[in-house]
Amino acid sequence: MRYWLFKSEPDTWSWDDQVAKGDTGEEWDGVRNYQARNFMREMAVGDRGFFYHSQTDKAVVGIVEVIAEAHPDSTSDDPRWDCVDVKAVAPFPRPVTLDEIKADPELAEMVLVKNPRLSVQPVSAAEWRRVCEMGEADPES
Repeated sequence: MRYWLFKSEPDTWSWDDQVAKGDTGEEWDGVRNYQARNFMREMAVGDRGFFYHSQTDKAVVGIVEVIAEAHPDSTSDDPRWDCVDVKAVAPFPRPVTLDEIKADPELAEMVLVKNPRLSVQPVSAAEWRRVCEMGEADPES
């Protein structure tokens, strides 16, 4: 299993919106960055990801699971753009803010710290465990 981080502006697509989709999940559509798209092409069903509220909260607020591998993005007629489907797994009991992540020396190399604008990014297993610990979330959920 690999780990990822998915960023979304809460006024566009929030954690509550994701939860409302239930087990059917939703496409992680609208990504128009080649690096982020390529990361989605690497994903496998069962991979886990952090759901990150960008812009306002700037915090990890939940855990999602990839439920469909990369396929054409339904919001584009351009065949270059793919997306995956994700479903909500569990909320973070305590959101973990970007400031907290940046302040933790164990997370200094995290892509979120080094390249905070990238909308879909990999997370190492050690980073996954540490952020889950900070948010009082079960890393196995």
